[in-house]
Amino acid sequence: MSAEGIVPLTPQEAIIYLMVMTSASDGIITDRELRTIGRVVRSFPLFSEADEEALVETAEACGRLMAMDDGLHRVLESAAAALPRHLGETAYAAVVDVVTADERLDITEIRVLELIRDSLRVPDAGAEAIEHAARARHLTSDDASA
Repeated sequence: MSAEGIVPLTPQEAIIYLMVMTSASDGIITDRELRTIGRVVRSFPLFSEADEEALVETAEACGRLMAMDDGLHRVLESAAAALPRHLGETAYAAVVDVVTADERLDITEIRVLELIRDSLRVPDAGAEAIEHAARARHLTSDDASA
């Protein structure tokens, strides 16, 4: 995609766009995923100066971009352009938290995770560690077979 398709984003907006895009990739954004996006914005140090009230507006802007022709790739390229390399794993961790929030992962979500990992150049070892940690965070006492 050419530079004209890239939307200028802050690093914080880029991560929110990626979380929203990933959450919507299976066709539904669940309440758990929305709560997780809010938790990420409240808890990640990167968002310490962020206006949590602007979260809905940012998510809606992401939805408008995703609705355009080639919207998924526009979001990916805009986010990759906005994020310094050292924040790739931070963004990937936020996305994995959201996608694992509803405790089910479908093939579309897996493919979107792969696209994000590739776009942000997250190394395989880093991605595996992030994914493992997310699974561990979502285990309950009922998950004895996990």
